Amino acid sequence: MEVKLDKRYPVQSSVEQAWAVLSDVRATSACMPGAQITEQLDDTHYKGTVKSKVGPAVMTFNGDIEVQGHDAAARSLTLMTSGKDKSGSSATMSLVASVEPGETPASSMLVGVALITVSGKLAQFGSRLLVPVSDAMLAQFADNFRAAAAAVPAPAIAGAPAVAAAPAAAPGPVKELNALALMWTVIKAWFAGLFRRKA
Repeated sequence: MEVKLDKRYPVQSSVEQAWAVLSDVRATSACMPGAQITEQLDDTHYKGTVKSKVGPAVMTFNGDIEVQGHDAAARSLTLMTSGKDKSGSSATMSLVASVEPGETPASSMLVGVALITVSGKLAQFGSRLLVPVSDAMLAQFADNFRAAAAAVPAPAIAGAPAVAAAPAAAPGPVKELNALALMWTVIKAWFAGLFRRKA
């Protein structure tokens, strides 16, 4: 089954700071809860894992990442990822992510369009649960991305005196999916679907 996501997240950092994170595949991967790049094959191909824990259940996906496009002028990154876990579930995702100017020079917008295809046990959840679960994961990714962008030294403004800018204090990336938040999202989605069927 397929799930399409189209998201926009405001970032309280400049376009240059946000692009510095997005343009680095390793930095961007580090923002995804439970994700880790384990090997770089060449300039555009990587291997990695994604680990998530929900209660006692732990799912680990081993997969591949391919950088299909890297446009510095448009501040856009195109990725294709695929992975499988031991239970037979598999997932692929094509992602086009970009950074746009925000309402002020010190802000920006992280924009992402993803097409996710899942099979095996994951597909049994259906889009009614996969969409809110994906939303919860991406919300955590966005929080980590904001923290990473805030830690990038701000670019010098033309005509301004040179002052060393201290990176904003920010917590490190969450390396494991927030299971409580994820479970609450699934429960809410289940109840919403239940009430819609009764209506």
